[in-house]
Amino acid sequence: MTLQQLRYAIEIANCGSMNEAAKRLFISQPSLSNAIKELENELGISIFDRTNRGISISVEGMEFLGYARQIIEQAELIENRYHGSKRNLIHFSVSTQHYAFVVDAFVKLMEQSDINEYNLHLRETQTYNIIEDVKTLRSDIGILYINERNFKVMNKLFSDGNLMFTPLFNTSPHIFVRSGHPLAQKEYVTTQDVSAYPYITFDQGANNSLHFSEEMVSFSNVVKSIKVNDRATLANLLAGTNGYTIGTGILVSQFNYEQLIAVPLQTTEDFTVGWIAHKDRKPSDIASKYIDILNDLVSNSYLNMNQFLL
Repeated sequence: MTLQQLRYAIEIANCGSMNEAAKRLFISQPSLSNAIKELENELGISIFDRTNRGISISVEGMEFLGYARQIIEQAELIENRYHGSKRNLIHFSVSTQHYAFVVDAFVKLMEQSDINEYNLHLRETQTYNIIEDVKTLRSDIGILYINERNFKVMNKLFSDGNLMFTPLFNTSPHIFVRSGHPLAQKEYVTTQDVSAYPYITFDQGANNSLHFSEEMVSFSNVVKSIKVNDRATLANLLAGTNGYTIGTGILVSQFNYEQLIAVPLQTTEDFTVGWIAHKDRKPSDIASKYIDILNDLVSNSYLNMNQFLL
């Protein structure tokens, strides 16, 4: 087993494609495939499941890639320390549900950090993928919410992945609509009020279920629904239609969607937004700094609850 083989496996996992990984690694696809087969034969496991549709990471592969990433990270630290130039390349990755305050904190992190060289990743992705990213050490932390509805399922996934959930804040749901929406001037809205309008939600892909839904409230009488994959599309649809979605009500300063406003949803449900990290991995200095920025941003956001962003 070589470091090169580990890097190959990690690149394939990141790309989700043998062909794309070969292009990025500047080697032929057959050479890459042979290198991975040799690694799998040596270890006696299948890192990737191969089908007519392509490749996917196997259960054994998930665990292996977690270790592989740790080894490569440590190898890079050694190389940077002893190869003369002593580069101090900072690695940090966040996987998150579609929260603008997470992006805002990322911007502040870059503004406040004196880093000459870095490799940063910010992934807005599906809920299940957030857990997998942190579990396999693809990301340092993941940001999502839990509530009474998904508590048991999420906690089991956290336990199985050796992950710890740390709360950031508690909140109640708000609907987000354009300023000219018929419900925009209400003090609060009910589930009956929103039932006539299109409900815009984030697609959770193959793992779509109430447990992984980003929207904090499940409506049983939705007759108009639109699914999207990114926050920009969601915002454009909200600004241009009478659609609505559910959000946290957290103010952020860097991004201003003046066409959108938030209206409290009448409900007794409460939600906890927080971050997950691997129990066996101490947060790096940059991860700790990012978490501090998140906590400060959330605290300051409650000072003015008349402005909201998803």
